[in-house]
Amino acid sequence: MHNPPPKKIGALIPVRLSSERLPGKALMKIHSKPVIGYLLDRVFACKYIKPQNVIVCTTEDPADAPLIAEVENYGAKIYRGARDDIIRRFHDTIEFHGFDAVIQVDGDDPLSATEYMDLTMDRLLSDPELDIVTCERLPLGTGVKSFTRKAMQKVFTHYKTTQNDTGFIYFFTKSGLCRQAVVEPISPSHVHKKARLTLDYQADFEVFSKIFEALEGDGNTACHDAVVAYLNAHPELVEHNCHVEQEYWQRTIDKAGDMEFIDETGNTRQLKL
Repeated sequence: MHNPPPKKIGALIPVRLSSERLPGKALMKIHSKPVIGYLLDRVFACKYIKPQNVIVCTTEDPADAPLIAEVENYGAKIYRGARDDIIRRFHDTIEFHGFDAVIQVDGDDPLSATEYMDLTMDRLLSDPELDIVTCERLPLGTGVKSFTRKAMQKVFTHYKTTQNDTGFIYFFTKSGLCRQAVVEPISPSHVHKKARLTLDYQADFEVFSKIFEALEGDGNTACHDAVVAYLNAHPELVEHNCHVEQEYWQRTIDKAGDMEFIDETGNTRQLKL
C-alpha cells in the first residue's frame, strides 16, 4: 500500500496599501522594520511553512507596487489580482501554486499567533472531512485560519459578491458551504478579553509600536504568551485603542452584512453575520 503524497501547504496574506483608514500601514516602520516584516517572521516560524510558499496576495493597483520588493527581499512571494475581490485572489493564488491547503493570516494582524497556525493546520490535516479550521476566544488580531483547496473551490463556485475585501472569510464560515472546526485557546494565558491587536487606525499602530519595541527590540519574535503577559502588565495600552472597536465592527457589518452567495440548492442568499 502506497502512502499518500505529502500535501503542499502555503500561507496566504491579503495586503493592500490603499487602506481607507491607515494608508500604507503594511510598510509603516517600527524599529526600522516594516509592519509586514513582523507578520512574515511569525508565518515563517510555522512548522508547516517554507518561506517560498508564503504568498502576499495584493492587487494590480499601481499603489501596491512598493510591496513587491519588500516582500520578495524578505523571502516571500507576491501574487497580484483583483483589487476588491479577495476570494478570486485567493483562488487564483492557490491554483497557480498548487497548494493543497493554506494557512490564512490577515495583513492587518502582525501579531498573528504562530502557535495557532500550527494548531489549526494540525486539526485540518487530522480529519479529511474538514474544510476549514478557525480560532475562537483569542485576542482580536491574533487568531488565524487554515483551509483546504477543496474549501476554496466550494466558496469560489458559490460566492456572488465580488467586493469582499472586508468579510471575505464569512463565505467560508457563515454560508454553510464548508465543514468547520474550531481551535480554542490551549492556555488561559492566551486569552485577553479586551485587547485589540489588529491594525486599522493610528491608535492601533501606536499600540503595536509599544509592544514591538518592548518585546522584539532585540530581534526575537515574541511568543503569544509573552504578548498577552505584556498586555496584562500594561492595561493602559489596552485602553489606548479600545475606543475604535465599535466603529471597526460597525464598518464590518456595513460592508459584509449584505454579501451574497448561491446555496447548495441553487438559491441566492445573504450571509447572516
